[in-house]
Amino acid sequence: MAQQRSDREHGWWKAPLDRFAEYLRANRGFSEHTIHAYVTDVKDCLEIIANRVDMLNDVSIDDIRGWMAVRSRTVSRSSMARKTVSVRRFFAWAYEHDLIETNPAATLRTPKIPMTLPLVLSQSQASQLMEAVHEHAEEVECQEDEVLDRDAGAHMHLDKRHKQPIPDDRSEDLARREAIALRDAAIVELLYATGIRVAELAGLDIDDIRWSDRTVRVTGKGNKQRVVPFGLPAAQAMEDWLQRGRDALCTAYSHNAVFLGARGGRIDTRIVREVVHHASEQAGVPDISPHALRHSAATHLLNGGADLREVQEMLGHASLSTTQRYTHVSIEQLKDRYRQAFPRA
Repeated sequence: MAQQRSDREHGWWKAPLDRFAEYLRANRGFSEHTIHAYVTDVKDCLEIIANRVDMLNDVSIDDIRGWMAVRSRTVSRSSMARKTVSVRRFFAWAYEHDLIETNPAATLRTPKIPMTLPLVLSQSQASQLMEAVHEHAEEVECQEDEVLDRDAGAHMHLDKRHKQPIPDDRSEDLARREAIALRDAAIVELLYATGIRVAELAGLDIDDIRWSDRTVRVTGKGNKQRVVPFGLPAAQAMEDWLQRGRDALCTAYSHNAVFLGARGGRIDTRIVREVVHHASEQAGVPDISPHALRHSAATHLLNGGADLREVQEMLGHASLSTTQRYTHVSIEQLKDRYRQAFPRA
């Protein structure tokens, strides 16, 4: 009896939250990652409110503000803003689907976030990063050639039909290392060349690449597709990876994925982040994330004279105001160059 009473008092939010998750999945086409973020935020709110009310229809704006007051002590403003958006969307959905008589979050305001400029590399730092990943790939390739030459007699035997050396375990290991180095170079080049998101890169299939006009079809947030161009350096890095590296990692689980993990499956976004962090460390540039490469690509495009709406379309931003952040970065860089170059700055 006590357990049933507890479920009635504190578990009333579970069924609506499950329905909300299914709505985001079926009607909005959100990724599982995005759905998980929404559900986690709303669950956090409703679990605290459940200590004060017995049903969803009883929730008031004061209850939600009480949750915000509690959480704002331990989370950043940006995280609080994200949580507030999630909660506001949940109650709007509940009202539209007649689960509540009024929307208590209708007047809820998102906490203001101080304007911060995104971290970007300078164009010289970006070039330094690209050169470093290619140099690493060349070094690994040279190491493999040296071992194959040195060990051709001592550690390899000849295929009697074709008179070709059959590599031992060490050369196979070097071939995998070379493949991973080629993959990493292609990842960094494509992220910078296109400004695509990590999840978008990990989700690429070979059929998404159109070599004739050097474009890639990307599936972004909300399953929206867009076509993004890339330049010759990225094209060359991609060809090197696909023609000389991918087969060394390919397995029955690779399917049509462009980028593979060490075990042959589609690459995980965590690995992509590790690749970029490691590459920036090796290149001696500021430690950056893949998203910082996205910021850098957008800023450098605008510095080069690209139209703001063209950059918006390339990045897949729903709102132009999101893209406009990069104009502030460009202005700040212009101010820095002005102060350095102009004697009366």
